[in-house]
Amino acid sequence: MATSQDVVLSMRDGNVVTWTINLPEARNPISGDDVVDRLVELVEEANRDIDTRVVILTGAGSAFSAGGNVKDMDERRGMFGGSPHALREGYRRGIQRLPRAIYHCEVPIIAAVNGPAVGAGCDLAMMCDMRIASTKAFFAESFVKLGIIPGDGGAWLLPRAVGAARAAEMAFTGDRVDAATALDWGMVSQVVEPEHLLDAANALAARVAVNPPNALRMTKKLLREGQRVDLDTLLELSASFQALSHHSEDHREALSAFLERRTGDFTGN
Repeated sequence: MATSQDVVLSMRDGNVVTWTINLPEARNPISGDDVVDRLVELVEEANRDIDTRVVILTGAGSAFSAGGNVKDMDERRGMFGGSPHALREGYRRGIQRLPRAIYHCEVPIIAAVNGPAVGAGCDLAMMCDMRIASTKAFFAESFVKLGIIPGDGGAWLLPRAVGAARAAEMAFTGDRVDAATALDWGMVSQVVEPEHLLDAANALAARVAVNPPNALRMTKKLLREGQRVDLDTLLELSASFQALSHHSEDHREALSAFLERRTGDFTGN
């Protein structure tokens, strides 16, 4: 019998942790409580562990994520069942926990998009800080094709990734955006052959993970806050974070490493 750990695998390599949605036969849907619970649990673990400096999120098999389970939707099972009130609560207590958790993940997350990222799967990729795509990947904000709307925050996430006009085009048509177009639009930063995807994601992760962990976390927090506060508020928060940074041991080590032309050895202190 599958355990909660089986639906999303977690593997550590030094300061880099890789999360793999592991439901390849169903194309990695994320609407089930087991997947949501596991991803929320993994975010909490990453937040607690200062040795986790960057996360890679990918899917097992040929798909990144097909989003919602369409069979469950058709049969009105799980979060898709019940009265309108029950459905509303199903979203609020179910899949909507995911964008909240990932938004508040303190470490940078790289989406390694190995294949189709559809509906909530597209939105899952947009929840991440950085995205690298396989040439076999495509993205589709396809809710309208099923007569529904982005129920997991896609209307907030997608415009921040591709701009308002392109987000509207994707959401109103439900059409696919291939990897080359995603690169042109700035949705992803790299497109690589499928066999090189995880190597490219790990290479980017290594460039991130070499840096002091608390500086990474505070930088991510500033980038998040910068999306919603005015400049004066962000400057005040930046001044506070900078004061903490200047008094950290990792700052002293970073200065020494820079002056001595060597790689820093950072501890999170």
